[in-house]
Amino acid sequence: MNHSWLLPAWQRLVELDERLPHALLFAGPAGLGKRELAEALAARLLCDAPQADGHACDRCEPCQWRLTGNHPDLKRLVPAAELAAAEGEDEGEATTREAGAKAASTQIVIDQVRVLQAALNVTGHHGSRRVVVVDPAEAMNGYTANALLKLLEEPPAGCVFVLVSSAPRQLLPTIRSRCQQWLFGRPDEAALAHWAARADPETRALLALGGGMPLAAERLAQAGGAALHARFVRDIGGLQAGEVLRLAAQWETWLKSKEALAAGFGLPELSAWMQRWVGDLAALRLGGRVRFFPAQEAVLAALASRTSVAAASACYNKLAHIRKVSRHPLSLRLVLEDMLMRYIRAVAGARG
Repeated sequence: MNHSWLLPAWQRLVELDERLPHALLFAGPAGLGKRELAEALAARLLCDAPQADGHACDRCEPCQWRLTGNHPDLKRLVPAAELAAAEGEDEGEATTREAGAKAASTQIVIDQVRVLQAALNVTGHHGSRRVVVVDPAEAMNGYTANALLKLLEEPPAGCVFVLVSSAPRQLLPTIRSRCQQWLFGRPDEAALAHWAARADPETRALLALGGGMPLAAERLAQAGGAALHARFVRDIGGLQAGEVLRLAAQWETWLKSKEALAAGFGLPELSAWMQRWVGDLAALRLGGRVRFFPAQEAVLAALASRTSVAAASACYNKLAHIRKVSRHPLSLRLVLEDMLMRYIRAVAGARG
């Protein structure tokens, strides 16, 4: 964990040491390295001999367990779909899924908390310290969140919970209140300049789309983000009213394609891009500047001249709602049709 914009937070965590609370919430935009910070903290807490800078030694027995993915005192609550993507699948497995096997859940489900609770009832395997990482915390549904809340209210001795969230407002207020909140924001210009000096041109070009978050730009570039971005702006920039249903069908196929699945590009990411596109439209209509799609400013300006502030704002708010529920089981085609119909109505609105 060597991101310059996270070093102050890391130093504070190291200084707290044994005074760390039983639950922390790392909250802030995606693409800042919150997950890496959480994993670095977990590694430190479980290490027998942390280094002078606070990082785990990676040499002791607990570190070796962790590095091989077998540390019995490190638990992670993550969506099953993310685990499946991380482990990968061969062609036969992909064919089975396409043939109708149940897709892995994009939520953290209550059964995962039940398994965790049973595991935490057992004494730690190496000392008394145990760590639970919940990421992304907003992937918990209501039942899961309430089950986790009981653990946060009566935490097992020596257990530290680290929740990671890019959408903390989606968490239950009671969950947030049980955690010490660490809020992270966009890196300052000096940190971004340092990062940009080492990044390749394609990655730097995706920084704006990533909301100015360096790691989001890096992940996007590594996942073929340039091609995804090119298709998105081509499709949405030239969309006509009579093409909505056709494009919704095409996007459904696109999001289910091997390329999109391999890139981790699904409805949550697409709805976020739509929201940012409409956000740029609204900004231009209000006399502001394009933030996320600077290379498409001319296209956005033409579209902005056809909409109204009210229409753009209403569309933006609806997209925010779609983005909020995009990880829940939904009819993908219907959501895409609804999203595109609302958008096309907004850009076909009267001046205002």
